[in-house]
Amino acid sequence: MSDNKDNGSVEQLPLRQFAEKAYLDYSMYVILDRALPNIGDGLKPVQRRIVYAMSELGLAATAKFKKSARTIGDVIGKFHPHGDSACYEAMVLMAQPFSYRYPLVDGQGNWGSSDDPKSFAAMRYTESKLTRYAELLLSELGQGTVDWVLNFDGTLSEPAILPARVPNVLLNGTTGIAVGMATDIPPHNLTEVVNACIYLIDNPKASVEELFAIVSGPDMPTSAELITPKHDLLAMYESGNGSYRMRACYEVEDNEIIVTALPYQVSGSRILEQIAAQMNAKKLPLVEDLRDESDHENPTRLIIVPRSNRVDVAALMSHLFATTDLERSYRVNLNMIGLDGRPAVKNLRGILKEWLEYRMTTVRRRLQYRLDKILARLHILEGLLVAYLNLDEVIRIIREEDEPKNQLIARFNLSEIQANAILDTRLRHLAKLEEMKIRGEQIELDNERKQLELLLSSDARLKTKVKKELEADAEKYGDARRSPIVERDSATAMDQNALLPSEPLTVVLSNMGWVRAAKGHEMDPSTLNFKAGDGFCHADQGRSQQPAVFLDSGGRSYTLAAHTLPSARGQGEPLSGRLNPPTGVSFRGVVIGGESEQILLASTAGYGFVSTIGDMVSKNKAGKAMMSVGKGNDVLIPHRLIQPVEDYWLAVVTNQGYLLVFELIELPILPKGKGVKMINIPKPKPDEGQEVVIGTALLTKTDTLRIHAGQRYLNLKPADLGNFTHERAKRGRKLPRGFQRVDRIETVK
Repeated sequence: MSDNKDNGSVEQLPLRQFAEKAYLDYSMYVILDRALPNIGDGLKPVQRRIVYAMSELGLAATAKFKKSARTIGDVIGKFHPHGDSACYEAMVLMAQPFSYRYPLVDGQGNWGSSDDPKSFAAMRYTESKLTRYAELLLSELGQGTVDWVLNFDGTLSEPAILPARVPNVLLNGTTGIAVGMATDIPPHNLTEVVNACIYLIDNPKASVEELFAIVSGPDMPTSAELITPKHDLLAMYESGNGSYRMRACYEVEDNEIIVTALPYQVSGSRILEQIAAQMNAKKLPLVEDLRDESDHENPTRLIIVPRSNRVDVAALMSHLFATTDLERSYRVNLNMIGLDGRPAVKNLRGILKEWLEYRMTTVRRRLQYRLDKILARLHILEGLLVAYLNLDEVIRIIREEDEPKNQLIARFNLSEIQANAILDTRLRHLAKLEEMKIRGEQIELDNERKQLELLLSSDARLKTKVKKELEADAEKYGDARRSPIVERDSATAMDQNALLPSEPLTVVLSNMGWVRAAKGHEMDPSTLNFKAGDGFCHADQGRSQQPAVFLDSGGRSYTLAAHTLPSARGQGEPLSGRLNPPTGVSFRGVVIGGESEQILLASTAGYGFVSTIGDMVSKNKAGKAMMSVGKGNDVLIPHRLIQPVEDYWLAVVTNQGYLLVFELIELPILPKGKGVKMINIPKPKPDEGQEVVIGTALLTKTDTLRIHAGQRYLNLKPADLGNFTHERAKRGRKLPRGFQRVDRIETVK
């Protein structure tokens, strides 16, 4: 490989420096020439080029429509060498009345719909021209108001910025993502913004708060409600950053909810999908049916049919506002390129003040351009008048002299421009009548010159001129606010349990910890089929929207939503698949009910207390420590209290046949803990095993207690229970012979 010593023509840079410069150049291009609008005309470069190209094609509001492909061809061929699809999408956006508050393009054909803005036809099918509103950006273009720059290949000129007569940057708004910055400018009402500009002209020191009293908030192309509190909107306009919320409008007809307006850029079909998804997931039983009756006469008409006329419509709509796009939040970032050519986030006063500076400059340039034209014309008219006053001599010089221009200049003390104008005059214009026309035009132009010089010499008169033009434009192009500003309460989603259908449910727990739920309260859980080696443990009855609480042998409680439990048609599923209990424990019982319902909790050690389902509920898969049972002890099956505590007696029986009955009110009500002693169990003798409680039962005045011992059972009626009734923590009395080896006890109504 030979060494090339001649490196004078090769520029060498460190890779880091080259990459940094390349990325910086790219970033500045994206920020200044693609993503951010200019404060002057409120347009990005691609939008400006589309509007200008259409004006060059003669596509004014009064012209005939022309194929969009022709416009896009001119734009990308002459001014904007980028993808045609991206350019066409920018054009489509300016033509959609549901996207732009004041559309710049008047489209014919399929330009998309609010349900699917991207459903527009290809540019070879659609036709377009400019709207009347676009005149506000273009009408002063040829009057010396803007600077012109070369296009990308240097063959044509294009305006660096359009001479907007209104603050379009706020009227139509825009969104864009640049490198390291973004912009989100919402649309506003033309009349309000122009009135704020006029107020700022009259009161240069006006605060944002004063201007906010005129520009009351964003004004979208939709009639949905703007529900952001005024103090939040004011803070947004003061800082240039913030957010606002919009909420759909609805009315009730014949027990049907009719949505008549949706938030900005929200699709009706998307709303129906969101509501239908909740209905399919059985999370919205209050709604029976959905329909979309939107048409040309009613662009938005979504029908929501409640299940019955007892449904609280306000609560239902509040839930839908909170869970669907019927209410939506929008970010605001008033970031734009200022008159200094730099991007910056500006507040409301800063935007209007800077735009008024731009407008004053534009009007001054327009007036100066007109004044220069008038002075040039007056100069020519002065020369023509000399010619008419000396017509015979002028004709003689032209006929006889070899260089008539020089002779005219020397003879009548004319300028070269005046001499050329005389020589270019046609013979037909040499009539006596033309002299009168020239004098009339002179007087008219001279009066206009004086007015222009007067305007240009006084800033106050110039401001008055700008103010009158703004008033005229507001009168011609302004309209009423579309998005009403209404203060509303915050939307809240309904409690998930309140939305579920309230159906009777029986939850069944097996000895091996398998669970299932059967509809209704009539079925006998003990008759269900269980897996081999498994059997019935416990069951409780409740409603499908209530929590099901499970208790393990170690005293921990776990919670599952009852409506999520598997059906009793099968054998259910193991709780260990959904929960994470400690190793070595087994499930002892289940309760289902409201959070205020009371539960009796007891342990084999003879301790117990009363708690509530609300105290037992746990959101963790690992559950929560509910009852301290002590080493070697276990939790007994819990009992749910149907009646107040005062109505119950508690029967406690041990494995050695001791039975004690006492009033349940003697037990404390605790959120968790060990509880208090229910029955006195003495310490075991060396040759005896530990005595433990094997069962508890809740009794009312009319209930019978049934003692099971093997195949036999003993019924103790209320009159018989008196022998076993005593205070809490007593020893109790032994059951009759043959029933001292108790298997279990239960209450018989």
